[in-house]
Amino acid sequence: MLILIFALVFGCSSRLHAQTPSPLQEWQYASGIVLEKVFEPRVPAWQIILGASGIVQPLYDGARPYHVEVGPTINIRYEDLAFLSTGEGLGVDVFRGSNYRAGIALGYDLGRRVSEYPSHLHGLGNIEPAPAAKLFVAYAISKQFPLVIRADARRILGGSDGTVGDLGAYVPLPGSSRRLAMFAGPSLTLVDATYMQNTFGVGEAQSLRSGLRRFKGRAGLKSAGFGLSATWFVTEHWLLNGDAALSRLLGSAARSPITQSASEGALAVTVAYEF
Repeated sequence: MLILIFALVFGCSSRLHAQTPSPLQEWQYASGIVLEKVFEPRVPAWQIILGASGIVQPLYDGARPYHVEVGPTINIRYEDLAFLSTGEGLGVDVFRGSNYRAGIALGYDLGRRVSEYPSHLHGLGNIEPAPAAKLFVAYAISKQFPLVIRADARRILGGSDGTVGDLGAYVPLPGSSRRLAMFAGPSLTLVDATYMQNTFGVGEAQSLRSGLRRFKGRAGLKSAGFGLSATWFVTEHWLLNGDAALSRLLGSAARSPITQSASEGALAVTVAYEF
């Protein structure tokens, strides 16, 4: 059980663009971590998994065209205290127990560049990459009912310069085994007015340059979605993970003239090695 939870936790749910807006659910980047101690209280001192990932997702949040990105997967964890991950960033579990974890992390947001889709983003200007400070908490109901509830709040320090919050839940699926483990669950994303305006709003100068109508973004729900993660243990050390998600933009994000499609999807595959 330890290897099963460990692989789901550290090896397979993170990827290069994990912390840029994506149809993937926030819990998919850290699924199973809080369940590890529920099923196996003795945590190894070091847990290390390295690999490579590929993801198919929209060019940017709300875009109609899709593209493929590839990059490394890195997950290093010291006991149940500190971690370095392409999905969760660099962080510490400040509070931790047999069925919960809460802490702080420093991650990143990749922003959005006009060059990604110049025919539609022309005149809007770039949203520069920026660090993001995050608070998070995850709680597992019980071993008999392993539903995990997860919440986080991220303050982006530059770039879109706003606050993003996620609320999600996930549960192991029937049919999971030591060779094949599956999680699924929903998620909601909320944002403040600054993030919504900088990401989905169109100011007066932007409207003149781009030809898009002026639009004021308002705080509230940005999206709702559902995600699925599955991990196959090919050998004792090699792991293959697949993540899929569907998402629907809501509120100002759905009404924005920048948005071409309110319905989004993503599919990611990771090959990783457990040391």
